[in-house]
Amino acid sequence: MNRKIARIIAIILALVMLLSIGWMLLDAVTASARVTQAEIDKLREQKREYEKRKQEIQSRINTIEFERMTEVAKKTVLDERISLTEMEIENITDIIEQYVFLIVEKEIEVSEAVEREEAQYKLYKSRVRDMEENGVISYLEIIFDSSSFSDLLARIDFVGDIMRADELTYNNLIKARLETEAAEQALRQTKLEMEGEKENLEVKREELGVQLDEANALIAEIQASLESETALYQEAAAEEAKIQREINAKAEEYRKQQEADRQAAIGKVSGTGDLMWPVPSSGYISSGFGLRLHPVYRVMRQHYGIDIGAAHGASVIAADSGRVITSAYNSAYGNYIVVYHGTVNGVTMTTLYAHLSSRRVSEGADVVKGQIIGLVGSTGVSTGPHLHFEVTVNGSRVNPQSRL
Repeated sequence: MNRKIARIIAIILALVMLLSIGWMLLDAVTASARVTQAEIDKLREQKREYEKRKQEIQSRINTIEFERMTEVAKKTVLDERISLTEMEIENITDIIEQYVFLIVEKEIEVSEAVEREEAQYKLYKSRVRDMEENGVISYLEIIFDSSSFSDLLARIDFVGDIMRADELTYNNLIKARLETEAAEQALRQTKLEMEGEKENLEVKREELGVQLDEANALIAEIQASLESETALYQEAAAEEAKIQREINAKAEEYRKQQEADRQAAIGKVSGTGDLMWPVPSSGYISSGFGLRLHPVYRVMRQHYGIDIGAAHGASVIAADSGRVITSAYNSAYGNYIVVYHGTVNGVTMTTLYAHLSSRRVSEGADVVKGQIIGLVGSTGVSTGPHLHFEVTVNGSRVNPQSRL
């Protein structure tokens, strides 16, 4: 009889321990999932902001004012819309990645819920088996074996505890089943949401293709109009000259800072003087340095850099370490970045990366050689995706191939 009582007590203690461990595991998984869901909610809020900005741009495109704009101004608006679509694509990609993590967490949650249910079911079956084997007689034996009235009362309380434990075991089994069903439903819902985001991603990619075609068609229209070409050439040449003056001014400013304090931040990000190829995925030069017939303007002009043909969205890296002194949009260069590499052996050098689809670094940021700073695109006056790459040495633009 004492062994039976001890076994019952052991079962009750095991039940309490099992429940405690189960709830701790559930709390840990739930907390982790909440963090991931919060990140998804944040990304979705960002997506709504992109959509709002795109709607505003589309409204501008649909107005008579847009039709009256110059071709360059129109291209600028189209480039802005394309950039936002690319940011939407990146945003949706991030959401899908978060869903992947969330699904893993949900699968763990389902697995642990099933394990808790199986353990609870095993415990319940064991208790039912004991009840079938012993039944009411075991309870009577416990009561009638009492040695005194006080012992009888204590034994009756004990029997009550056993019955309550049996009821708790049954209720916990039902609860574990409901938790398993809820976890499985949450997993199914999360997978459905991720599939929805994947479909949305494909829609955005198709939308980007249409927008790129529209921008390219505008460039084709410019090529067909000699009057527009002449105006564009003059405007672009003025813009490029203005940018070069700004580059030289900023480079001189940083050079003076470097000389004034070699321990300052700009001194710590100086380049080596040796440049690496800025588009790792492509080595194709579609247009070299020097005089050329411009593909849009159809006039002979000096080409102050090299054009590296590459796929839209290919990575563009910093050719050397340095500090970003410009990260902006310009009607001629589109999205462009300028990196100051410091002065090495009396040579002050900067590099320029133009027509980017997106810029990944901001002005003032320190970059290291080989770091991704942007993606290949066709923004500004461009006939297709490529990187326009320039190198300035002591204030003058030189053939980049002589430094690579």
